[in-house]
Amino acid sequence: MTADLSNTTPSGGDQPEMIGMPTGWDAHRPPDPELIKDCVHCGFCLPTCPSYSVFQDEADSPRGRIVLMRVGHDDAIGPTLQTHFDRCLGCMACVTACPSGVQYDRLIEQVRPQLERNVPRTRSDRAFRALIFGVFTHPGRVRALIPALAVPGKLGARLGRLLPAGSRLRALMSLAPPVSLGATVRQLDRVTPPAPGTEPRGKVAFLQGCIQRALFGDVNAATVRVLAAEGFEVHAPRAPRCCGALQLHGGEEESALVEARKVIAAYEDFDTIAVNVAGCGSAMKDYGHLFSDDPAWASRAEAFSAKVKDVHEVLAAVEPQAKRHPLSMRVAYHDACHLAHAQGVRSQPRELLRGIPELTLVEPAEWEICCGSAGIYNLTQPAAATELGVRKAANLAATKADVIAAANPGCALQIAAHLDTPIPVYHPMVLLDASIRRLRRTSS
Repeated sequence: MTADLSNTTPSGGDQPEMIGMPTGWDAHRPPDPELIKDCVHCGFCLPTCPSYSVFQDEADSPRGRIVLMRVGHDDAIGPTLQTHFDRCLGCMACVTACPSGVQYDRLIEQVRPQLERNVPRTRSDRAFRALIFGVFTHPGRVRALIPALAVPGKLGARLGRLLPAGSRLRALMSLAPPVSLGATVRQLDRVTPPAPGTEPRGKVAFLQGCIQRALFGDVNAATVRVLAAEGFEVHAPRAPRCCGALQLHGGEEESALVEARKVIAAYEDFDTIAVNVAGCGSAMKDYGHLFSDDPAWASRAEAFSAKVKDVHEVLAAVEPQAKRHPLSMRVAYHDACHLAHAQGVRSQPRELLRGIPELTLVEPAEWEICCGSAGIYNLTQPAAATELGVRKAANLAATKADVIAAANPGCALQIAAHLDTPIPVYHPMVLLDASIRRLRRTSS
């Protein structure tokens, strides 16, 4: 692997606008040399790394990227280095697999903003990323797209097939879910009291999210009903609109900080903040680290992050009050990466699902391998994401499940888009809600 990575450009597409020659990492939170030293290059990460499995390039493995991080301390950085980090899904499977405890999650969080500041992107790349962050982090703008998505025949997917294979716009349109107009205009109550007859368990603040509330409002409604059925008073503020997770995981640090401050200010007075989106929960639990060098926000962010819980963690920590009714179905559970690897939440969703009578939980092969959604990855790296999506969908289908459970909206969209034979994909909260309410059918 060469240390001279500054003089080549990514294959395909237009050329990046170069403002002088690229230099190494700047002084604002470069990848920590002490964390870099923790990697002994043993290779245990390789079998679990989805980008390495796709590209078969050492520079697209966690240990290879850590070498590139060291290069950035000693030499110039440029588009080729950026390409290898763009190919990283940020799934953190390597963190789970690493016997040396390498904090790759911390390192990649430090690298991506550096690249956005110091390595100019092509005009088309900048425009596409601006489109993603300018639309999908704004629930109102996503809702404006709903009429097209709601047209019978899934208009978005049909139009997408007219675009070149592997193009980003085709990927964007092919992932469009069928959404009813009514589901997008319904609003959660700002306060939902505990269900009658339950033992009160205190207040919980619930984050509605951006994509989640716009495209998966039924999941949010189900989550609130389940929490109320278990005795919680649920507060669901309508603002802020976004927690900054997409921006943070995409290297857009400044805009992520803006949204994070709004979320901290809005929710910090609650003792528990419940989240039902894996990516959002991962980002919010990381606010303490994100603001560690900001004297005005460091202590507030650290205190806030300590109170963030995935909704499965909240429910698994208490004895069930609401009676579960049978759901006779075979359910394959998909581990969302930012839940399983980044947050370490694996047993709780399974425990809750196994508590539903007549529900049989089955495990797919290669649970640790990402589905290819990974925030905006399936939009910015469509070819690699498609390969991973097909692989994940095939593993889930091989379980002969009636239903797939996935606790992240991006995963749900990615899996559904790549199944050869449609299988309903539900958030575990939707299944739990159906069991509590004795519903024979659920809504996805």
